[in-house]
Parts: sequence; C-alpha cells; structure tokens
Amino acid sequence: MLLQVRDLHVEFRTREGVARAVNGVTCHVDAGETLAVLGESGSGKSVTAQAVMGILDTPPGRITGGEILFRGRDLLGLREEERRAVRGSGMAMIFQDALSALNPVMSVGDQLGEMFVVHRGLSRKDARARAVELMDRVRIPAAKERVRQYPHQFSGGMRQRIMIAMALALEPDLIIADEPTTALDVTVQAQVMELLAELRREYRMGLILITHDLGVVADVADRIAVMYAGRIVESAPVHDLYKAPAHPYTRGLLDSVPRLDRKGRELHAVKGLPPSLLDVPSGCAFHPRCPMARDVCRTDVPPLYAVTGTDADRGSACHFSGECLHG
Repeated sequence: MLLQVRDLHVEFRTREGVARAVNGVTCHVDAGETLAVLGESGSGKSVTAQAVMGILDTPPGRITGGEILFRGRDLLGLREEERRAVRGSGMAMIFQDALSALNPVMSVGDQLGEMFVVHRGLSRKDARARAVELMDRVRIPAAKERVRQYPHQFSGGMRQRIMIAMALALEPDLIIADEPTTALDVTVQAQVMELLAELRREYRMGLILITHDLGVVADVADRIAVMYAGRIVESAPVHDLYKAPAHPYTRGLLDSVPRLDRKGRELHAVKGLPPSLLDVPSGCAFHPRCPMARDVCRTDVPPLYAVTGTDADRGSACHFSGECLHG
C-alpha cells in the first residue's frame, strides 16, 4: 500500500477557540490508483492534504493525533530535513491557484529546473533542458521558446500544466491535486483531467484528487471519500457511490448536480450551511441538514459502518445507511 492515513486529527487554535479541521480521517491510496476526496468548502479536504504533505501552517495548525504511513514509514516521526527529502521525490502537490503558487519574478524554466538543481545536483544548463522536456511532456506548445517566459505570460490552463510538470519533475510515487481545475473553463478542465489520468497510468502513480465537483471525478477516480465537518462520511468505489449513495449528504450532493434528463425541474440543493468547525453539532454533524435525522443522530456520533448488501468495500458514517442505500 502506497499511503495509509490512520485516525488523523488536525486542529487550529484561534482567538475564537479550537477549530477541529480534521477529526479522525482514515483512508488509503494504492500505486496506480486515484482517490477522489469530495466535500463542500471547509470540510477538511485541503487541510488533510497539507498534513500529508507536511506543509501545514504551524502555528496555528497542528496535528494532534494519528499516523501518516508512506510506503510503511510514519512521516510524522521524521525530522524536518527527512520530511523535506520525501516532498518532491516521494510525493508532490498540485496547488489550486497556479498563479499564486508560481513565483512571478522567476521564469517557468528556472522554477522547473530548480527541482533538478536542488534534488539531483544538475547544472543550470542541464536543468533547463529537463525543464523543456517536462513542458513538452505536459503539452505546452513551443516549449524551447517559452521556457524563458514568466507565469503571467501563460493562460490559466497552461499555468496549471506547468504546475503538473513541477509535480512530475522528480517522478514521485504520489501526487496530490488540490482543486486542479478551479477557475478553468470546462474544455480546459477536461484536458487537465485527461492529462492527469494519462500521466498516472504512465508513471503508475497514486493520485489524490481533491475537489467539490462530482462531475470532474466521475471518469477518472477509482474510489471516492466524501468529507463533512472534518470527517469521512462515506467511502466507496466510484461507480457504486454514484449508483447508490449510502449517506444522506452524498445523496444530496449527487442530487444537486444538473442533469439533462431533469430539464425544467427545480435544481435540488442541500438545505442549510456547513457547520462552524469551532462549534460542530453533537452526534452526527450533518443532522441539522439531514432529512433522515432522528433522535439518535443528535446524540451519537456514527462510526464509519461497513455497508452491507454490496460486494464492494464500502463505509458510511450514518446510523441509517441501509435505508439511504435503498431509498
């Protein structure tokens, strides 16, 4: 197994109180597999990714419990210089906003080449040649000429391809893509997702795809983990989850996706707002918004129950997942 996250807890200490951004997340990714992590903004998706990468802002954030095993090695027990060696060569991250993530005063060639200079000891000339190869690999036209250009001289889609090239530079075993298609038009979104899927197959990488867009992951993910209020509330193979969700929150997300066969009907929305992580509701955190909520939901936190009646390895943090599955 490539990556295992076990009972991960992350909190942020603020003036208003303690925000428990990640509250007992357990998941795994195998080599060559894509795990999509879904949920509304504030559900803990990006914080989980930052904790795995070791780039959590500390303070105010801190990991208070759990394990992060990368090829069987607990990353949380490593010294900072050891952890830094894992980043880039072992795992890499594609950030949400490429324009902010790239250095505006360095050419893209220098930024790509820096990976080879620092981690591989290449000369600047050889590193520039490798940068051109990477730009060609992610299908940036006229790479030899454009390698000397700056981030602002590229379109949004091209900048995202440069971010993918940076993540691929040292051929890591795992890539975490945090909302890689945000602010891109649908055509470019499809191109970026197709490129990621192709590179995953070619390099047999593990891929964690963080998004709130269910349409983006339908064709590329193998498994989906749905997060709500810092917890995974459902985990399932992608086709099983789309066919029959076992958690009311997942069902609400799927029902809110526009569909051609529902033309003219009112678009469904999950009622209410996600809870504040400073004051998460008792019991099941989703119960104030859940149409199936009962007394037990207001008092008892549901574990990730195994979903019975299916052949797939599935889990749902709902006391009534069986009713949701068949409802």
